[in-house]
Amino acid sequence: MDATLAVASRACCSPLANFIQIQGCVICLLLATGWCFAAFVRSKVIRCLKKKIEGGNYFAFICQDINSLEHSAQLNLPRVSVIMPLKGFGEHNLQNWRSQITSLYGGPLEFLFVVESIDDPAYHAISGLISEFKDSVDAKIVVAGLSTTCSQKIHNQLFGAEKMHKGSKYVLFLDDDVRLHPGSVGALTAEMEKNPEIFIQTGYPLDLPSGSLGSYCIYEYHMPCSMGFATGGKTFFLWGGCMMMHADDFRKDSHGVVSGLRDGGYSDDMTLAAIAGEHKKLIFSPPVAVFPHPLASDLSFARYWNYLRKQTFVLESYISEVNWLMNRALFSVHCYLSWAFVLPYFMATIHSLASIRAQFSNYFFGESNTLSCGLSLAGCLVVCTVIALVSMWNLTKVEIQLCNMLSPEGPKMSLDSYNWGLVFLAMLVDNFLYPISAMRSYFTKYVNWSGVRYYLKEGKISKIERLKQDGVTYSDLGGKRLYNKRVFIPKVSFAGSLVKRLIRWRKPKRFDS
Repeated sequence: MDATLAVASRACCSPLANFIQIQGCVICLLLATGWCFAAFVRSKVIRCLKKKIEGGNYFAFICQDINSLEHSAQLNLPRVSVIMPLKGFGEHNLQNWRSQITSLYGGPLEFLFVVESIDDPAYHAISGLISEFKDSVDAKIVVAGLSTTCSQKIHNQLFGAEKMHKGSKYVLFLDDDVRLHPGSVGALTAEMEKNPEIFIQTGYPLDLPSGSLGSYCIYEYHMPCSMGFATGGKTFFLWGGCMMMHADDFRKDSHGVVSGLRDGGYSDDMTLAAIAGEHKKLIFSPPVAVFPHPLASDLSFARYWNYLRKQTFVLESYISEVNWLMNRALFSVHCYLSWAFVLPYFMATIHSLASIRAQFSNYFFGESNTLSCGLSLAGCLVVCTVIALVSMWNLTKVEIQLCNMLSPEGPKMSLDSYNWGLVFLAMLVDNFLYPISAMRSYFTKYVNWSGVRYYLKEGKISKIERLKQDGVTYSDLGGKRLYNKRVFIPKVSFAGSLVKRLIRWRKPKRFDS
């Protein structure tokens, strides 16, 4: 063992090994820099909100210009259709749906909850919620049926777009695991009105880990991606959990958005991002568009692995040759950087073990300067890792503070529940497994998603198999299961009752089609 450890230690001091370890330090520092910039963008919003509140605008979380809350201004707001494709029912769904339909947007607003059939447990759950708010919210359930040419989510989205109000100017697609702020719809609509050149407006989730390693792996997976959404404006990234677009783009199939999604589409956000890039269209991510995303309390490591498989599988879908090249480049870069991040920790462990063992063994482990060089590189890696973790901690703290300010009536979030030892472990596990998952997706060309197996051929869905299993888990993140019994809706809380009254006060007139 001493001989093996000595050989490994000397190998980790070669010029190539030194480059790999220095590269790992650079990756950590680049991550820290990106998270610092993202925190700066979010912090500017917090400072602006505080300034507005100090100036007497106590409704700044809804609208930063208090004059726009005048009744005359509210009457001119455009109609928005919110479409939510649903499947299954999980522990956080009810709270998420309630946050969506209790939006304090002052203009005409309709909610379309789209399910594949009435047998879906979400159907009964959402029926009870709609009946609770039937006098104050324009919401309905739409049964879309089974998809045949695209993913079930895309099928539900397109079916909902067909059923939306003819007078809707904008359409907002939301995932059922998105927890909206009261002013989110208004903020997204205001940006669309301000800049008509925006093709798609998006946001990004702030994961709230439940305590398991799998939940922390998902949190760590999303954090590097969050840099691309914290630009305060133009971005090249798109998250399918929140997408606002012009309704006419779906009515007229502008730039092939409908046909591109319908004809073999697997991923809604990757497909629309590719269309936006091909036609030089603007994707916009406002700094207030960050949404709490509670993860399931029983989120197992196996469910995390299936989620990672779905994320890597999207790189195998494409709608054009350029899109294929971009996905291959993203595939290669992400795989390289993932293992380039993990490998230095393996080498640092060898350096540390060799230095410790050399103190108690008569075996020659090499020159002292060789051991000290290895320990120096390991020390640099530790310092860079701490800097990256502190930067991630700071961004999470800022986003939690922003979410608490944007949802003053909601449950307060805190950093106290985060285990940073598990965060570091998740960084290693997630980056080690990503290339393995990506390679498996590349060779298998199929994936299981919400009880359905999708096969790809030439970048498009070519075959769909529906798996018949009792108690199948529908969602990897929300832990939604297929229940046979009707789901009963608990009574609304005091905060929910207050929001409901605010909605009635803000909407004196209901707009009918």
